[in-house]
Amino acid sequence: MNIQKYMAFVKAAEYGSFTKAAQSLDYTQSGVSRMVNDLEKEWGVFLFERGRAGISLTSDGLKLLPQLKRICNEHGILTTQIEELHDMQSGMIRIGTFSSVASHWLPNMIKIFKKDYPKIDFELLLGDYTEIESWILDGRVDFGFVRIPSKKELETIFLEKDRLLVVIPRNHPLANCEKFPINDLLNNPFMLLEKGAKAEISEIFEMHDISPQVHFTTWDDYAIMSMVENGLGISILPELILQRIPYKIIAKELEVPAYRNIGIAMREQKSLSLASKRFLRYLPYRNRE
Repeated sequence: MNIQKYMAFVKAAEYGSFTKAAQSLDYTQSGVSRMVNDLEKEWGVFLFERGRAGISLTSDGLKLLPQLKRICNEHGILTTQIEELHDMQSGMIRIGTFSSVASHWLPNMIKIFKKDYPKIDFELLLGDYTEIESWILDGRVDFGFVRIPSKKELETIFLEKDRLLVVIPRNHPLANCEKFPINDLLNNPFMLLEKGAKAEISEIFEMHDISPQVHFTTWDDYAIMSMVENGLGISILPELILQRIPYKIIAKELEVPAYRNIGIAMREQKSLSLASKRFLRYLPYRNRE
């Protein structure tokens, strides 16, 4: 399909003149005449009667004109929509995220982004690392916040090292210690932040060859903080989620510091929508490696 030829035909029919059609389209008269001739040869029909008084549609041309007008109109609508996408006038960004990023990073990032691009909307899906990776691979989200390293099929961008801290009640015997001893994880009921696939906290246990008394397992950070506050045990949580919390708990660094690497994952950065690519510029590149 050659839309320029269709537009040349439609304009020539509207003006009854190749010259006026050419002026409207910023083509030469011979160029419009040639495009119409090409259509006639391609389709094996005559579209115009040509004479000294000008041109007029043939019966075949009259039959084809309405459909070709619709095609040209739809092409105009498509072109406008594409231009709007490039002008960031509208669109949707779908993000997979976990609770600490959703609570402490995304609100401010989206607020700043919306000031620049007010007509871009967001859809947030909250899940664990494994769920977010699956959503990315399935195309359910455009990109997601994950723990790095993630699945090898994904392209990733490192964002920040997030410390993993021991959380204890305020009246805990080790409340005044400078750093929490690894072996003391064994002396308290443990609330494990984990769901489905093994996460970074279980890896800490494996690294130090310890097996704490896990009394409760969940992927809800706030449920764990509430239980710790009520003296039901201790836990290890990411530092990011421990900002601006209402719970009466204390966070301590382990004697051997532990971290999780937070990053962005996507199938291919070059295949992201323009809106998503722009949003990536607003990410918190604070402690890049």
